[in-house]
Amino acid sequence: MRVHAIVADLETAKRAVAAGATVLQLRVKGPTEDVVARGRGFRALPVTLVVNDDVDAALALSADGVHLGQQDEGAEAARGAGLLLGRSVSSLEQALAADADYLGAGPVWATPSKTDAEPPLGLDTLRAVCAAVSTPVVAIGGIDASNAGACIRAGAAGVAVIRAATDPALRRAVDAAVRDR
Repeated sequence: MRVHAIVADLETAKRAVAAGATVLQLRVKGPTEDVVARGRGFRALPVTLVVNDDVDAALALSADGVHLGQQDEGAEAARGAGLLLGRSVSSLEQALAADADYLGAGPVWATPSKTDAEPPLGLDTLRAVCAAVSTPVVAIGGIDASNAGACIRAGAAGVAVIRAATDPALRRAVDAAVRDR
């Protein structure tokens, strides 16, 4: 779970895996058919595959899991199908209430991909979330190679990135922080 690369196409997914991603999260907004069409070929990559917001697409793509936001339905179907279940959380209260295999906590810092989200958590709240739950926490939001290590040192099991998904320095920073814990 060290590096979740959030991607929308196979070419970027391949570059992210080459840069050290351990999880690919396919994020495509649209009907299930579009998600499945864009996800073809992902399963052949040697990493954990998670589909964003769409249990049916996750099943059609033989994904390992699905990541759902606070308002997304499908957790019961995901559990019933044996999928890994990730949930987005943006507060300690949400983290404590979440039924998930991992939590995507953020945004940690301001980011263009989360303009409708709650204010950034910051490292102190991320640290509190990580300390309060036994579920692995993946930090998300404004993360790159310069600050990923701080998230790991705060207790996160990994980081999720969009813009830094293909940057090999990100994986090196995460690995160094894990070694130093």
